[in-house]
Amino acid sequence: MMGQPNPKLAESAAALPAGPGVYMFRSGAGTILYIGKAKSLRQRTRSYFRPGSAHSPRIDRMLAEAVGLEVIVTDSEIEALILENQLIKLEKPRYNVLLRDDKNYPYLKLTWQDRFPRAVMVRSAFPDGQLYFGPYLPARTARRSLKAIARLFQVATCNEKLDGSRPRPCLYFHMKQCLGPCAGLITQVEYREAVRQARMFLEGGNRELRVDLAKKMRSASDREDFEAAARYRDLLRIVKKQSERVGLRGIGLVDQDFFSFHRSGTDALLLVFVLRNGAVRSRREFRFSDLDLPDEEFLASAICQYYALGNAIPARIFTPIPVQDGDWIARWLTEKNGRTVKLSTPTRGPRKMFLATLERNARLGFQTSIEAVPDGARILEQLRERMQLDAIPHRIEGIDISHTGGSLTVASVVVWEGGDPVRRAFRRMRMKSVSGPDDYAAMAEAVGRRYSRLIREDEPLPDLLLLDGGKGQLAAAQRGLRENGIPPIPIAAVAKREEEVFLPGRADPMPLDRHEPVLHIIHRIRDEAHRYAHAYHRRLRTRSLLRTELQEIAGIGPARAKRLLRRFGSLQGVSRAGEEALEQEVGKALAARIRNHFPGRKS
Repeated sequence: MMGQPNPKLAESAAALPAGPGVYMFRSGAGTILYIGKAKSLRQRTRSYFRPGSAHSPRIDRMLAEAVGLEVIVTDSEIEALILENQLIKLEKPRYNVLLRDDKNYPYLKLTWQDRFPRAVMVRSAFPDGQLYFGPYLPARTARRSLKAIARLFQVATCNEKLDGSRPRPCLYFHMKQCLGPCAGLITQVEYREAVRQARMFLEGGNRELRVDLAKKMRSASDREDFEAAARYRDLLRIVKKQSERVGLRGIGLVDQDFFSFHRSGTDALLLVFVLRNGAVRSRREFRFSDLDLPDEEFLASAICQYYALGNAIPARIFTPIPVQDGDWIARWLTEKNGRTVKLSTPTRGPRKMFLATLERNARLGFQTSIEAVPDGARILEQLRERMQLDAIPHRIEGIDISHTGGSLTVASVVVWEGGDPVRRAFRRMRMKSVSGPDDYAAMAEAVGRRYSRLIREDEPLPDLLLLDGGKGQLAAAQRGLRENGIPPIPIAAVAKREEEVFLPGRADPMPLDRHEPVLHIIHRIRDEAHRYAHAYHRRLRTRSLLRTELQEIAGIGPARAKRLLRRFGSLQGVSRAGEEALEQEVGKALAARIRNHFPGRKS
């Protein structure tokens, strides 16, 4: 008779995060029995242990043998599928039957060493000095990215000789999908700039490209070239979406190791990912306790111990923060390895994003294995003690302000109860009395309106109010309470730069150690308030950009412009709308004014 699954595995599955990732069942000897990927790690792994679940005999045997469950959190389901494929090929688990062939997923190759580089799709990547991005899964995403490179940056994707010898450019040039280097229609310097932008697009997460596109969008809007502004807006969205998908792509083929860690007080978990030729070759965890070293010194010591044990030394080592004596450690590893070894901390791009993913995995591993993170009640009690509150702050609200140069000023309100967010209670508002870039006036208005309304509706006031800012925001919030006759609320302002907390009646800020769990929950609330405010402001800016030209037509205000854009989909859709459709929406007279405003674009 087949044995029953280990009940502790079901408990482990119930505690997993709900996001995407890869899960691995291990035997008592530590051997990996099965590797799978999931859109929701918690939901997928719990399905193995539901009463009455019907599994194949193969999975039943695997569950009877398994004693351990490990996971690797990823940023997307696609990245989980890529990682699952790599790990199955590496580990060859006994109970996996899928993805064990030698199928290669496509890469995009940028012939960076050529005089006039081109972008092509290939099935294998090699350390030949060219730039490779991938693998792409499914393959259509590679073809879609290749088309985007031609359409957005006009970099060659064909097989023509790019030496200027062709008498006339090909069809791609006339379709505005190539700059025509085959016919000598562009200089090498100009073409290289387009290739550089295409490279940034493929790498994703590049702030320089996004800033440049945003600047061009605003410039086009200022000169009232709204169609160009809309094109830059669309390109900016594509670049942002591409940066979210990078994951394991774009990291490169050089041998490299990534170190990340999570620490709380004197306990820490160190995570090491070993990548060779663009694929994950191993993943190792190390646990530490009774630490009394700063993070930089702890990480330096851990790296030295790791390679002193005989682990293979790669050409590149990446860490989330600069390590103590990093130059010395790099020289020591270079002498030990016989070739140059570089130790660095990426500040942007795919490697920075990959380290952020590893940090999430280190935090999860810390929580599930070391179990050193206090529960919500203990953290709230510590928060009460540190801020000298009369009662435990069960309900905490966070407020942040967002605007661009004083325009479209908005505020966000986020709510936490018992240490967890209550998203249905989140609110946002546009400022009514603020003119220009006045964060203090905006904070006073937001606080006054928020808590005046709670009093009118007989709703409870929060036990603690957290503000994103410093002394100025703290004073403004107190003024907003006084001017609206609102009873005093415990308030604290959190400054980003030095991670200091300002409290009423105290001249000096209250410093917090960055390893204190109290600071973690403060960060979560502040960051969520900032994200919520920024997202609302960004949405209003996009709507404002599209409605501006329509509002130049007499008789069209913000509400009608919004309705027209919703009805016809875009500014171009309005300009090309038929006479009958326009008249149905706004009437005959206003429809005529709209058609006259867009000469030459009538249907």
